[in-house]
Amino acid sequence: MRPVNQPTGADESAPPDPRGEYVGRLEARKESLGLGQKRYVRISCWRGLLALGGLAVGLGAFAGDLLSCWWLLAPAVGFVILVVLHECVARSQRRAEQAVLHYERALDRLEWNWIGKGTTGSEKTPEGHPFASDLDIFGEGSLFELLCTTHTRAGEEALAESLLHARPIEEILRRQAAVEELRERLDLREELAILARGVRAELKPSLLKAWATRKPSFGPQTRTVLTAVAWGLPAFSVAAGVLWVTTALGPMPLIAVTLLQGLVVWSVRGRLSRVVDTVEPLSRELDVLVGILHRLEREPVESALLCHLRDELRGTDRPASEAVAQLSTLVSWLDARLNQFFAPIAFLLSWGLHFGLAIERWRLGSGRRIPLWIDTLGEIEALCALAAYAYEHPEDPFPELVEDGPLFDAKALGHPLLGQEGGFRNDVRLGTEARIWLVSGSNMSGKSTLLRSVGVNVVLALAGGPVRAHSLRLSPMRIGATIRIQDSLMKGESRFYAEVSRLQHIIKLAEAEPPLLFLLDEILHGTNSRDRRVGAVAIIRQLLDVGAIGLVTTHDLAVADTAGDFDGLLRDVHFEDRLVDGRLSFDYRVRPGPVQGSNALEWMRALGLRV
Repeated sequence: MRPVNQPTGADESAPPDPRGEYVGRLEARKESLGLGQKRYVRISCWRGLLALGGLAVGLGAFAGDLLSCWWLLAPAVGFVILVVLHECVARSQRRAEQAVLHYERALDRLEWNWIGKGTTGSEKTPEGHPFASDLDIFGEGSLFELLCTTHTRAGEEALAESLLHARPIEEILRRQAAVEELRERLDLREELAILARGVRAELKPSLLKAWATRKPSFGPQTRTVLTAVAWGLPAFSVAAGVLWVTTALGPMPLIAVTLLQGLVVWSVRGRLSRVVDTVEPLSRELDVLVGILHRLEREPVESALLCHLRDELRGTDRPASEAVAQLSTLVSWLDARLNQFFAPIAFLLSWGLHFGLAIERWRLGSGRRIPLWIDTLGEIEALCALAAYAYEHPEDPFPELVEDGPLFDAKALGHPLLGQEGGFRNDVRLGTEARIWLVSGSNMSGKSTLLRSVGVNVVLALAGGPVRAHSLRLSPMRIGATIRIQDSLMKGESRFYAEVSRLQHIIKLAEAEPPLLFLLDEILHGTNSRDRRVGAVAIIRQLLDVGAIGLVTTHDLAVADTAGDFDGLLRDVHFEDRLVDGRLSFDYRVRPGPVQGSNALEWMRALGLRV
């Protein structure tokens, strides 16, 4: 097997201390927050005093005729200055609060207090996906919740996508280099959290992409006519108002123009709503997006993937942040028509038509790049999330990738969702000596956890992240699993039927490239021992014939005794359990050979069952 990269790790001469760094930064931000709070209170007091002073000067100037009214300038100017300072301090306070929250969440992850506090991504599990449910990719306490430090929907979707699909070796290497470069960028991740303002931007990528690429709501000629109308009718409104005041015509000209305004708005209301309805509610989120884009555009990067992504945001004519800032400004001006005091004036000035057409012009000019900008932003955020995970787990190496496969060769493999230590560690080697491990043992002995450890680490490796092992060499591969198969009352499916359907899907996956890693837990659990053995041998042989590797677990001794049927391509291993003083104990260590016995009856008797 020819390696194409070497594991990358932290500098051994200066091992990183994520917790110490986070604690130091958290204390500094809390100190800044405290000082800011004191400044905020002092400025508020000075504002109050200046207001009282201004009131006293006003009374002296206008009631008692004791002072010149020019003396009011001093408290007025001072008050304006304090208002500006007050806003600056408030903005600094909000930044400090977000920074404190950012590092508190980071420490929660390090102290294993993150479960149920983050984004679970439960809705992102695709129907019928070959491993997402089996490997706890989404949901509370899932890999996604552990990794997800993104701040936009685009980032969430890009991170989810990176965990669900295999990719070519060249892309994995590019992602590894990007994650490694971003690993130490704590300031960048802090600033992104601050810019997000504690709001996970609700910009739904699919809706915004559909809006940006939709066909024009108005043809060129119609836009020209409406633009002329949008400028002409307000001019007529102003003229009608002047005539009302200066002549004997009265309000009739203004009423006529107003009715004409209403007729125009009514005639284009449907097409105009298609222009503004998607973006109008997103004024705040667009503002957040502008800040994040601007920050990412000016981040110095060197790795090929990050340079490419940054250049996509910078563009050739103008950067994404500048274009989206223009859209955000147009949406903010459009929203002004909703103010109850300005609404009548906005109607007479054709305000909605003006800015609706301006937004449509923006969409036709810059909208085509919206899908690219959203995907690019999401990809950078996903890489930042993996980089944060890499920084917080400096002992976890990047895997070594090989072109020839299939191969999975891990030393001291653990599970990233079993605490910082990863649970009990085992060596697993597939593809060189044996292509399949048949894992036997009793329930709760560790068989399913071993399968999940293998699968989750492959998911992390293919996403470009580090893995929970002392070392890992692997080739790119797909994953198919039957770890969490359930019956379905709604579909009228038994567990056995659901498992056989999934197995059929896995065998089809194995026939395509890249090679398949299969993880079959308690294979054919829903049938008798004889049929289970015959069926298991047939399924394993089909998977071997198409070049797959994997693990199969069973506690059925008949299935465990099948190694001789596969000419050395299958290796028997097992987990032991012992009944000591009426209690079942496990050491969760993989041992060679099939399991030799079972303590099930002793365990049932220990629980008081008469067997």
